[in-house]
Amino acid sequence: MKKVMLGISSAALVTLYSFAALAQEAAAATGSNANDKASWAFMAAGLAIGIAAFGGALGQGRVASAALEGIARNPGAASKLGTPMILGLALIESLVLYAFVIAFLMQGKV
Repeated sequence: MKKVMLGISSAALVTLYSFAALAQEAAAATGSNANDKASWAFMAAGLAIGIAAFGGALGQGRVASAALEGIARNPGAASKLGTPMILGLALIESLVLYAFVIAFLMQGKV
């Protein structure tokens, strides 16, 4: 588990560092910081959508796993577990869509 986390964090560090280096060169070439606010808003919107999608996927996976585990332990409870599972999945998906809408509204404010 430590190797996986180390690999993910080092890949993220390398990726984010290269973006920052390229952004500095572009800003120095133009000599203008007029688009800084817009670029940060677009970056924040993309990050918000990514985090929301990641969290939603983890949440939906956990809900489905727990429901299937409960059905496997007690097959008679399948009819009672179906409705709360679908309701939970719908609520998780609505939170992801809400983050998507907020990200677009952030971009519109620039």
